[in-house]
Amino acid sequence: MKVFNTTAVCIPEKHYMVDLSKRVKEIEKLVDDGKYFTINRARQYGKTTTLNALSSALQDKYLILNISFEGLTEAGTQTEGEFTQALSRLVMDQHEFYGVPLPDRIVDALEDYDRRDSNKLKMDELFRTFRRWIVKSNIPVVLIIDEVDRISNNQVFIDFLSLLRDGYIAYERKGIKTFQSVILAGVTDIKHLKGKIREEDQHKENSPWNIAADFNIDMSLSQDGIKGMLDEYEADHHTGMDTADIARLIREYTNGYPFLVSRICQLLDEKVGEKTGLSVAWTKTGFDEAIKLLLSENNTLFQSLTKNLNNYPNLKAAIKSILMEGTRLAWNPDQEDIVQMQMYGLIRNDQNNVQISNRIFETRLYNLFLSDEELKSNVFGKAGDLAKNRFVQDGKLNVRLVLGGFIDTYEKVFGPLGDRFQEKDGRELFLLYLKPIINGTGNYYIEAQTRNQTRIDVVIDYLGQQHIIELKIWRGPRYNAEGEKQISDYLDYFGLTTEYMLSFYFNKKKKKGEQQVHVGDKLLYEFVL
Repeated sequence: MKVFNTTAVCIPEKHYMVDLSKRVKEIEKLVDDGKYFTINRARQYGKTTTLNALSSALQDKYLILNISFEGLTEAGTQTEGEFTQALSRLVMDQHEFYGVPLPDRIVDALEDYDRRDSNKLKMDELFRTFRRWIVKSNIPVVLIIDEVDRISNNQVFIDFLSLLRDGYIAYERKGIKTFQSVILAGVTDIKHLKGKIREEDQHKENSPWNIAADFNIDMSLSQDGIKGMLDEYEADHHTGMDTADIARLIREYTNGYPFLVSRICQLLDEKVGEKTGLSVAWTKTGFDEAIKLLLSENNTLFQSLTKNLNNYPNLKAAIKSILMEGTRLAWNPDQEDIVQMQMYGLIRNDQNNVQISNRIFETRLYNLFLSDEELKSNVFGKAGDLAKNRFVQDGKLNVRLVLGGFIDTYEKVFGPLGDRFQEKDGRELFLLYLKPIINGTGNYYIEAQTRNQTRIDVVIDYLGQQHIIELKIWRGPRYNAEGEKQISDYLDYFGLTTEYMLSFYFNKKKKKGEQQVHVGDKLLYEFVL
């Protein structure tokens, strides 16, 4: 029986996985066209799985050298000779362990490089060996190198790229056969690496990889693709799930990030399914439980996210402002922090504005920023009990009690709204108040489409029920920016009839507390602070 996999490469015969054939066909066209290119995507974004699928698809018409730099150490590849020997061993391994056919004279040459004194070995000798082999080969050769950025931060690697470039240009100008295609995969976009043109030219630099074609193929997992994977799972397990609906939920929360897709499915199958049975696990209720488990993990992807964010404190502050204050940060491809964080998969370009890549990352960041504030001040720890049983009745979250409790607690701790109150204060404080109430039982996220300087919508999932709370800075008539039909349509989208609003209102004449507003057949509870 197949399983969901979140460690190393996915294998179609062993693992449930999204069909990659369409993506592979797009990449195959680049190879057929003789392109050299880089696949740079974030960690755990399915690069290795895609490369293996590509190798299988290409093997009938090309000879494939599919190697990885993962096992190479920086210390062992510092010199030209050391790198040449390491690369020779990787190619020999392809022949010895994976059955890649190599002429005997090429094997002898590679073994000779490995025996020689590395201090007397030049990289161009290895490339001349490759060229002699390729010129006489009846089958075009494709070179694939995974984890290429493992050793990409030294001059030796830049020289390696230069030799690849030299072969490409020789073919373009003189028709001398070289690799049909070279594919370099990793996190770092090596297209922007630069090296000296000559040792004496201290200030003249160029990119040895400026021959690379753009790689614009979408490697996220589509909703249809996720559904196809779930259909296969359902045929094996007969859970009764609505595969289309579960696929929609997974895509909405992950934006197709491969690791997150697989991890949610794995948690549903193994953790939630063990607790509730598979028929309950693969429902909206089970999905909410899997999200709660995922957000509480300290997995390697989240560790990497936090580490990378801490390396860019200016961008971290900007992202906090985007999430907490609704500010906009314009997308700038020349801004180093933005380029780096896109490369690591944390942010994306959304209509020329910086956005967090997916809802899972957003919620994780909200929790991080809120925890930072809790450690600094613990403001509501001074205000008494926030026990869940105050706000839960018959197993359901009473949002009216939550909002009323927040207003009472806010005024007890801070008094009435003052002139120094800022928009971000109310939002941040409400989320600080809400988090311990639902923590361990429910989840929340911010509806990204409503996140701006005057409004955010908090969507709470609590034991299978959804609640929407609109946090609004009141700047005029209630419906100045949003008509009744918009409210009605918005609730219809979520399948709800009730919405809650928390308004931060600075006009002392405004009646504070709770009031009800009927919008057609919908009911709005407005709480005014």
